[in-house]
Amino acid sequence: MTTSVVAGRRAVLEAVRAGTAQEVLVGRGARSTPGLRDVLDACREAGVPVREVDRAELDRLGSEHRGVVALAGAPEPIGDRELATWPFGADDLLVVLDGITDPQNLGAAARSAEAAGARMLVTRIRRAADVSPAAIRASAGALLHLPYARVANIARALERLKDAGFTVVGLDERAERTVFEEEPPEGRVAVVLGSEGEGLGRLTRNACDLLVRLPMRGRVGSLNASASLAAALYAFVLRTRSMEG
Repeated sequence: MTTSVVAGRRAVLEAVRAGTAQEVLVGRGARSTPGLRDVLDACREAGVPVREVDRAELDRLGSEHRGVVALAGAPEPIGDRELATWPFGADDLLVVLDGITDPQNLGAAARSAEAAGARMLVTRIRRAADVSPAAIRASAGALLHLPYARVANIARALERLKDAGFTVVGLDERAERTVFEEEPPEGRVAVVLGSEGEGLGRLTRNACDLLVRLPMRGRVGSLNASASLAAALYAFVLRTRSMEG
């Protein structure tokens, strides 16, 4: 596990909770807020050392730190081989990102996936954002809790997931049926989200078991990627599943 810089009070708090924070740096004179107090309380409970430093040192580590930075162990992705043999549960939910290149979009999608109880996030290696400090911050620390895989070919990975019993659901604005018209699948489900500009790639689209879209009732013709993902997860996949725990 390599060391990464996690900036921002919410992301630092999740790094402490996830057990990956090695040290927390707080800027001298940082205003005491409920968010900062939560970070310090979590550090005390977890035994994570806290060190006061000049804000200039925090600035060198990253922007938008809001007076708090954690030095944390960055999660290592798994690859194609590990994904094929991963011990998934009977009702596990996966989120697959096909061509999300912006770290902010990756982080926002991960936040939606983790909140919905996804077991893992899957992205591709080339032409896709990796888990970076910017992505972790955009995820509000969700990427520190969510295992993720990076694969060479999304379509091939989907075929392997189908072999493992997953129903692969693609979010596609061209789909004939909406999330309210299609019956949610049972058991293992992988939800695939394409890039905001191009949507699902052709091979990825062909690898899906079913395609659904979100109905658009307003004048705006689409939602951004993370908002679409959150809506589909809650309105479709989780519609008939227990949300307890």
